[in-house]
Amino acid sequence: MGQLVKAQGGQQPATKEEPVIQQFLTFDLQGEMFGINILPIKEIIEYGKITAVPMVPSYVRGVINLRGNVVPVIDLPVRFGWQSSAVNKRTCIVIIEVEHGDEAMDIGVVIDSVSEVLDIEEKDIGASPSFGAKIRTDFIAGMGRVHDDFIVLLNPSKVLSVEELADLQQMPQRQAADGGAEP
Repeated sequence: MGQLVKAQGGQQPATKEEPVIQQFLTFDLQGEMFGINILPIKEIIEYGKITAVPMVPSYVRGVINLRGNVVPVIDLPVRFGWQSSAVNKRTCIVIIEVEHGDEAMDIGVVIDSVSEVLDIEEKDIGASPSFGAKIRTDFIAGMGRVHDDFIVLLNPSKVLSVEELADLQQMPQRQAADGGAEP
């Protein structure tokens, strides 16, 4: 009866809140561990034939045919400003859906190997570092703490910015139209 009186008096009985958990696909890239939230990930496919496309940025490996759809494939290490990774039997392509205005676009990302899907509590996700990162800080959504290690959690909308990719793809066309002058 005492609890009923307290609850009616404006105080709620103490309840244990459920922790907010996010799931991340973790993967290896040149010896570093990264994670991407699983929500925009559509599938993981075996590395196969990629058709090269002329006059695209160096980090665009080309395109693949995914069930009749043309999907651009990004070399993630090159996107980070690193050397391209050698293809091996564990190399795969992660297909990620990126929003562009009212449309969704699939983009493939080459990674060295998939590790696992991890559940990370929201309280274990820290802010992205403002310095010292080996990649652009806007590419980092946060730092996930798993046991005694940190995992760099990527922001796919920044890493795979459709606007930035489109601008870079149009640059050779603009330079040719301008007689080779820098924009």
